[in-house]
Amino acid sequence: MERAVLVTVDFGKRQEWTAEERSRELAELALSVGAKVVKEEIVRRHEPSPACFIGKGKAEELAKLCADEHIHIVIFNNDLTATQQKNLEDIINTKTIDRTQLILDIFARRAHSNEGKLQVELAQLNYMLPRLMGKGVIMSRLGGGIGTSGPGEQKLEVDRRRIRARIFHLTKNLDSLGDRREMMRKNRSRFSLLTVAIVGYTNVGKSTLLNALTASDVIVRDKLFATLDPTIRKFTMPNNQKVLFVDTVGFIKELPHHLVEAFKATLEEVVEADVLLHLVDASHPKALEQAEAVYGVLKEIGASNKPTITALNKIDKVAASEAIDRLKGHFNDAIALSALKKQGFDALVARILNHMKGSTVIINIKIPAGDAKTLNLIHENGFIRTQEYKGQWLHIEAEVPLRLKEILDKMV
Repeated sequence: MERAVLVTVDFGKRQEWTAEERSRELAELALSVGAKVVKEEIVRRHEPSPACFIGKGKAEELAKLCADEHIHIVIFNNDLTATQQKNLEDIINTKTIDRTQLILDIFARRAHSNEGKLQVELAQLNYMLPRLMGKGVIMSRLGGGIGTSGPGEQKLEVDRRRIRARIFHLTKNLDSLGDRREMMRKNRSRFSLLTVAIVGYTNVGKSTLLNALTASDVIVRDKLFATLDPTIRKFTMPNNQKVLFVDTVGFIKELPHHLVEAFKATLEEVVEADVLLHLVDASHPKALEQAEAVYGVLKEIGASNKPTITALNKIDKVAASEAIDRLKGHFNDAIALSALKKQGFDALVARILNHMKGSTVIINIKIPAGDAKTLNLIHENGFIRTQEYKGQWLHIEAEVPLRLKEILDKMV
């Protein structure tokens, strides 16, 4: 377990998150990769030092602390330039990374699918490319530890030309996977299946909700970014209409731009969804600020104007109902639920049904009595109200998606 010192710099500007709150979240990120947080330092400055961000004097203080406490890694809560990072390592003589690199490391550990791994590697290489300034502490200690998961020592020590070639290759592969994902989306929309993308701040319970709704087995951990690769599950509504729920990567305040760019293929699931289900952790003291961070990412990827259902999750952890009512007042017609206790699901389903209005139609058709294929098609994708055999024909009244009606019109 690596012993870590966390450094959060407060420049005195008024922000929604205090330096202490930002430091607390950084500690959660560090703990999620197995670090032991020995000390959290909050440095107050008017402006960053161009050379070493926190100034040479403070960096020398950190160097003594790291030597005394046998620190393996210093994690800054701010983004560092290549020059600042190298200079800090020269002074502190300890592996030094910034917030973006820590999040990249977490993503590298969480990626399981081929696409996810490619996306993480692309983001890491784009991050590292301008930092290949020579072999500082971080380049000489790439054998393992926090901040080194992913591409690994061999790939990171090649010259810029080979890294650019690798970036080009990764981008090409991801474009190909993106085309395949687009084909899958078109196939899913064949019968006008409503797609609901579950979005929210990391660790608000998105995977727990997906599991509870669809009886899935998506991994659930009380960690930031426990889910990275998108998961899609089918859910049958009371009117027998099928809905696809998409569990997406959690967002975070100031999600690094490298990740937004690299994960565009995955985030397209959010952009292409019919409805967004914005899950908010009602028990978190910074619930409103987390929601604002989510809105920021949605705006960046072009999904801020999509129809959205806001659901306040983890109400079982909120002692006073008045607190939930107050939180509701900050959102437009939010519903309260507990994914863990399976409370409030009826209200959620009713809200989704409301979004489905206009996407279905009542049909009256007759098909050959032995046409099991068409009958099964209607049964699987619609709701059969009545069916009656008359001689060699089966008369059916059903509620079906508009797209299915078009297909049936061509078949019968």
